[in-house]
Amino acid sequence: MLERLYKDHIVAPPGFSRWRVPPASIAIHLCIGSVYAWSIFNAPLVRLDGVVASSADDWALDSVVWVFSVAIVFLGMTAAVAGRWLERVGPRMVGVVAACCWGGGFALGGLGIVTRQLWLLYLGYGVLGGAGLGLGYVSPVSTLIRWFPDRRGMATGMAIMGFGGGAMVAVPLQQRLLASFYRAPEYLGTIDSVRLFTEGGRRLAEFGGRMREVVVVGPGDVAGLTLPGPEGVYVVGTGDAGIAGTFFVLGIAYAIIMLVAAFSYRVPAEGWTPRGWSPPAAADSKRKMITTHHVDIDEALRTPQFYLIWLVLCFNVTAGLGVLGVAKTMMTDLFGRALPELVDGAFAATYVLIISVFNMVGRFGWASLSDVIGRKRVYSIFFGLGIVLYLFVPVCAAGAGGGRPLLWLVAFYATTMIIFTMYGGGFATIPAYLADIFGTKFVGGIHGRTLTAWSVAGVLGPFVLTTLRARAELAAIRNLAATVDPGAFVATFGVGVGELDALVAAKTVTLAKLMAIAPVGTLDPSITLYNSTMYVMAGLLAVALVANLVLRPVDAKHHIA
Repeated sequence: MLERLYKDHIVAPPGFSRWRVPPASIAIHLCIGSVYAWSIFNAPLVRLDGVVASSADDWALDSVVWVFSVAIVFLGMTAAVAGRWLERVGPRMVGVVAACCWGGGFALGGLGIVTRQLWLLYLGYGVLGGAGLGLGYVSPVSTLIRWFPDRRGMATGMAIMGFGGGAMVAVPLQQRLLASFYRAPEYLGTIDSVRLFTEGGRRLAEFGGRMREVVVVGPGDVAGLTLPGPEGVYVVGTGDAGIAGTFFVLGIAYAIIMLVAAFSYRVPAEGWTPRGWSPPAAADSKRKMITTHHVDIDEALRTPQFYLIWLVLCFNVTAGLGVLGVAKTMMTDLFGRALPELVDGAFAATYVLIISVFNMVGRFGWASLSDVIGRKRVYSIFFGLGIVLYLFVPVCAAGAGGGRPLLWLVAFYATTMIIFTMYGGGFATIPAYLADIFGTKFVGGIHGRTLTAWSVAGVLGPFVLTTLRARAELAAIRNLAATVDPGAFVATFGVGVGELDALVAAKTVTLAKLMAIAPVGTLDPSITLYNSTMYVMAGLLAVALVANLVLRPVDAKHHIA
């Protein structure tokens, strides 16, 4: 049984159709691509005890976002280490191990949620699941490039398209599972009908003959509820956010699908080429920077080209990941209060779903276009246009706080969707770019090591976003609290504004709750929370543009003799 997993036992027989390989690759990438739907998990993970709102002991958003980052870090690290192993054992073995890691990561993460052990969620979804991501990601790439030497960009685009489209399948599935396992906490009544106390920043009320911590759901919080519910006071620890059960079911489903797909892998026989195909002419190869030579995995690390492509990938991914990890949250922050009847939790979840669609389309479309105009030109388009689009996002956010918010919502939607086509297209085009520069013989291993750029981006992108957003949010809360009537503040939170820091730490005071008692006409500061992040991302894209423009063919001294 174990021998059937090795490369020597999966060589395709004569007459085998190469078009039977992409479906298996796409299936695995659809499963691991669900990582792009992580932001759907943000809300329930920060409300494990409060369920309808965050309670004092619930995990913070920045802690939860870092689980996603750890998974991306281990994706890149595993891909780098497994590159040469992949070339030796073949894609089937790697795909089977990927299935066990990805499915097992969900199971272990679910155990961490049940026991309220955040480190188990990091270890499960982040470390073990991240390893599954890396193995599942690289397993089909070199195989498809060998099956499709005539259409490298299209081939890698097909497989990696699945990764970008993973969230398209995962979002509705995750929402359905969350709703199935969800159980609302005990409802005590409207805020006016319940006697509340404040102690150490926490809100308390009498329930079951003793004082229990409660959370208050106001008008600004209703849009974020998993299932519709009334405003008012709910008892902490009496409901179920539905996230643990969701993790367990997903882990089992993904493991089964990936195992079936891995056993469908085949590799071409040595020397196989498509019928009627011949390598491109020398003039065309030179124009598109396509080499006819090969560079060893270790030798590639001694070339400046490897590090320039690494930088190109790193900064392109950093810019995209900084938005992807909080896509649902960002949509609600920017437009939730300007258009409350439209931009609710379901709308924000659909936004994540549409991101997946454009991410997927961009992977296939841009990668296929690169076969025609060359990889270097495609990346120049990514970065030049991307700079303009990232700088336009704060303009859309400002428009949301002024007149005609619906128009600016449409503009924001369109802008970010174009960004995500280029984000996905960057991933899909990189393997073909590497094959052009370093040859096809060791492209799987070189691609794996290049994905360490994804690991760095997985830390850098969310770090920039969460750090800058946290600073902006704290400053906005303090400025907004200063404008609120002191009497209204005490009536709402039970203590004076002098206890603001304790109230913020206990998650009792939020921008949404402050806006509910702010003076009429006060501009909602939520629309400015992401401005500095967008400016930083545009700067990173400018650096990547320069790195791509200076890229040249590899010196002949690095070629395999």
